[in-house]
Amino acid sequence: MLTIFEKIKQIAPEIDKMIKEEDLGYSQNCNATGDEQLKLDVASDKLIEHRLKELSLVKAIISEEKEDVIPVHENGKYTICYDPLDGSSIVDVNLSVGSIFGIYEGEPSGDTLVGAAYIIYGPRLEMITAVRGKHTRHYKYGNSELFTEVCDIMMKDKGKICAPGGTQKYWYPEHKEFIKSLFDEGYRLRYSGGMVPDLHQVLLKGGGIFAYPPAEDKPKGKLRALFEALPFALIFESAGGMAIDDKGERLLDSSPKHHHDTIPCFFGSKYEIERLKEAYGVANNG
Repeated sequence: MLTIFEKIKQIAPEIDKMIKEEDLGYSQNCNATGDEQLKLDVASDKLIEHRLKELSLVKAIISEEKEDVIPVHENGKYTICYDPLDGSSIVDVNLSVGSIFGIYEGEPSGDTLVGAAYIIYGPRLEMITAVRGKHTRHYKYGNSELFTEVCDIMMKDKGKICAPGGTQKYWYPEHKEFIKSLFDEGYRLRYSGGMVPDLHQVLLKGGGIFAYPPAEDKPKGKLRALFEALPFALIFESAGGMAIDDKGERLLDSSPKHHHDTIPCFFGSKYEIERLKEAYGVANNG
C-alpha cells in the first residue's frame, strides 16, 4: 500500500501545477451523475487514471467522474476509488480544493477499505494518509520537491468549529436545532463549500464537526460514499475522531449498493458526534 501512497505523492504536484496554470473553464462533458465538468476535472481525472495504471498491485480503479469500473491488472490486489478534484467549482475564486483516494481490498465497502489519502491544494501542498489500524499521518511538500512527514494526527475529544454543509432552507428541524445549539454554545462557523479544506481544518484544529445531513432536497445526502465519505471516515477514526451516518451507525460499517451512492455523513470529535446522536434520537447507536 505504501507504493500507492508514493504514487499519490507524485500525482499531487502535477495536479497542483494544473490548478495554477491551466484553463478553469467548463468542458463539453458531464460526469457520471450529470454534473457539468470543468476542464480541470477532466484533466486531473485523466492524469490520475494514467498514473494509477502504472501500478501492478492495482486491480481496478473507479473515478467519481466516470460511470464504470476500469479494470487495470487482473492479478492486482486493490481497487482504488478516487475523486480527482473535489471542490473544483471553487477553484475560480482561488479557494483550496483537494483529491481524495479510497484503497479497497475486495469489493469496495466500509469493511474492505484498508487505506485512504487526500491531497489539499492550498497555500501549501499537503497530504494526509491513513491505514486501517494505524495513526493518521500528515505530510507537506517542500523545497526539495518531496513530501516530508510532519506528524501523526490525534484529535481532541471536543473542538470549537462547525462546518455545516447543505442548503439550510432544506434542513430537517432536528438538524437546524442541533447546529443552532452548537453556535449558542460558542462554536465558530467554518465552511468554504469544499469538503477537503473544511474537513482538513476540523482535523488539524483538533476537533469540531463537519456535517452533510439528509435534507428535503437530498434525503440521502450529497456526498458519495466510496469516493468521499468512507475515505474520510477512516482518516477521522484513525485520528481518534468519529464518523457516522444519520442513523448513528459508523460509516465504516456501510456497504453502498452502487459505486455512486451517496450517504448522509458527519465527521468530528467525540463530543460533537455524541451531541449529534442525541439530537437525532440515535444516541444508543454506533
